[in-house]
Amino acid sequence: MIVVCGEALMDIFVGQPDGARLPTEAVAGGSPFNVAIGVARLGSRSAFLSTLSEDAFGSFLASRLEEAGVATDYLRRCPERSTLSVVATGRDGHPHYSFYAEAGADRALTVHDLPSSLPDDVRAIAAGSYALGVDPVAGAIETLLRREAGRRVVSLDPNVRPRVVGDLNRFRNRFEGLLATATLVKASVEDLELLYGERDLRDVARDWLQLGPSLVVVTRGGDAPVAILRDGTVVERPARRVNVEDTVGAGDSFHAALLAHLDRAGRLSPAAIAELSPANVAETLDFAVAAAAITCTRRGANPPTWDEVQSLMRADGI
Repeated sequence: MIVVCGEALMDIFVGQPDGARLPTEAVAGGSPFNVAIGVARLGSRSAFLSTLSEDAFGSFLASRLEEAGVATDYLRRCPERSTLSVVATGRDGHPHYSFYAEAGADRALTVHDLPSSLPDDVRAIAAGSYALGVDPVAGAIETLLRREAGRRVVSLDPNVRPRVVGDLNRFRNRFEGLLATATLVKASVEDLELLYGERDLRDVARDWLQLGPSLVVVTRGGDAPVAILRDGTVVERPARRVNVEDTVGAGDSFHAALLAHLDRAGRLSPAAIAELSPANVAETLDFAVAAAAITCTRRGANPPTWDEVQSLMRADGI
């Protein structure tokens, strides 16, 4: 099982004005929430460790997890309101976010809400996004990761959201402190630019690898993703050209696919990831690229199934 920690919220998509009306569409969202559903759709068992509001949005989010087959054993309901993320999509398909998140349910998780232990079948814990930078949830996740580090895979995704976390220097320092717990890090080039300016992504990845992880993977939008192993080996695989509906959730599908592919291949353990060959990494990247590409052809965060990804790869002779 893969336990995913972090926020769940409602994405409010804003359409083009229609006279006196501004059309909107409310869909389930939140990067860790998307990863949990993505893992389940790809055929691996997943659970979501978080807090959801008792309001109508929270009930909707809970129902989406259950429909996808995500275990809710570690989910707590609370009276705080659901966070809203207003998404306006540009002509290039890239989303622009505004958050209504103060004192939201997505940050209400505390250390006291953590399970006292995790069963042996939990192979990995995935965590990320602004839940790593806002308290009390950030402190709770940090406590869990430090407790479980080394016993199972820890996969981190900074998924930087400046308007929520505020001080980027503080968020960067906090994220770097968590790298000692990490086995795998997935980040985007946009994350690195926000946290490190114009530094070369390979240099940043190598610095991260010195702090703990065995593998760092950096996505670059429509360009080839880059993976850097602890010994300095760099693996790049080609990106896919697709007709983009929007890119919402593409990075989350990529992260979920990394974990699900490693799980299916029997490589989802700290020791196995430390011993991955460049060929192993290339196989996993190809799978993750295909999963993200399918998500880009759909409206919102709508991750694919294992069969859909395999079908696309077979069509391309991979």
